[in-house]
Amino acid sequence: MMKASVKGRYETDKNSTALANFSFNTGTDVKLKASLTDATFVNGPSLNGLILSVEKPGSFIVDYNVPNKDFRFQFMNNVKIADKTLKLNYIHGQGDNRTMVDGTLVFDLNNKVSANYMFGTGNCKLKYSYLHGGVRTFEPCYDVSKNCWDFTFSQRVYGEDLFRATYQTSSKVLGVDWSRDSKINGIFKVFNFFFPIFVFNLSICEFGRRSKKAEVNCREYVEY
Repeated sequence: MMKASVKGRYETDKNSTALANFSFNTGTDVKLKASLTDATFVNGPSLNGLILSVEKPGSFIVDYNVPNKDFRFQFMNNVKIADKTLKLNYIHGQGDNRTMVDGTLVFDLNNKVSANYMFGTGNCKLKYSYLHGGVRTFEPCYDVSKNCWDFTFSQRVYGEDLFRATYQTSSKVLGVDWSRDSKINGIFKVFNFFFPIFVFNLSICEFGRRSKKAEVNCREYVEY
């Protein structure tokens, strides 16, 4: 028996956009999906913004961008190495002819190492992730092509709130944000501070049962 589900989203910012996703369960572990945007209907029915997908969770995803006639392939697999789980992910975009491979070696619930490589560009990143007490995460990341480090620290509070700080050594940029994901209190993300350029962003994506989006931007340029 084939089952279908529909999900929709609308954002009321200055560039108002609408998105609808249709999912069809074929009765097997393979799913058929269709994604539409407001561009599909704004000037009458068209193929703009239409993406068709075939997905087998945990195995592969094939996306077809109808207006661009572009395929995107993604294959996932897990293998065991010395009783450790290695998660592999292969992505190829036909239109931009880009191929990316990433792998994550999970040592235990608190420690994992990942690598990401994009063919043809030499871009390669290595990252170590450490989870302490189930609520605190520290992630140093080394960019091989740029020969620089990025650091991310996050702290979860009350199970719903997440505080995160990032620092990029190449640009000496520090970012701090606070987000909440709650079925009762809604979803929002506030406060993004970047130095030496100060930026404040406030976005409320969902509160209670009503969906809204608001943004406030304030920039202060500091000379050193």
